[in-house]
Amino acid sequence: MATQLQGAQGAQVLVIESRVDVAGLTGHDVTDFMVACTDQQYRNWWPGTHLELHALGQPPGGVGDVVVMDEFVGRRRLRLRGVVEAVEPGRRLVWRFRKVVPLPARLSLKLTPVPGGVSVHHTITVGWPGIGRLLDPLLRLYFTPGFTADLDAHVHSEFPMLRDYLRPQSASGPDN
Repeated sequence: MATQLQGAQGAQVLVIESRVDVAGLTGHDVTDFMVACTDQQYRNWWPGTHLELHALGQPPGGVGDVVVMDEFVGRRRLRLRGVVEAVEPGRRLVWRFRKVVPLPARLSLKLTPVPGGVSVHHTITVGWPGIGRLLDPLLRLYFTPGFTADLDAHVHSEFPMLRDYLRPQSASGPDN
């Protein structure tokens, strides 16, 4: 897990990164599942933690789709909508979060093949552009060190569970 502030064209951006290598899972498994997921599939992936994930558009899976997500990360419940900004099947998925207006937060999944599986690089970037960056200190009230640790633990748990959900007969040993 890495949490850092990094400059982006003069702005300070909060970056929360987690990486996990998952044996027996592919990048296509992840992107194919995430873009076409139903609420029931999401709940089955991690019962009691994953509550809702579905695209509002039909058929789902394209850039511009609005995705509804509801889940627990640690004790915090996250209920968000995201707009799909990028999909590269098997390689990358990017959502920009929104409530009433677009929020200065993105979730990016970068998927890289590793021997026998995939490396999942889960990144959340948060920060307002331009004059809005004056509000960035308020974001630290939400993205606390405790939440960051909970998110990292969540990522390290959920992707091996996704493999087990998609391929229960081939679940393999420990994941890094």
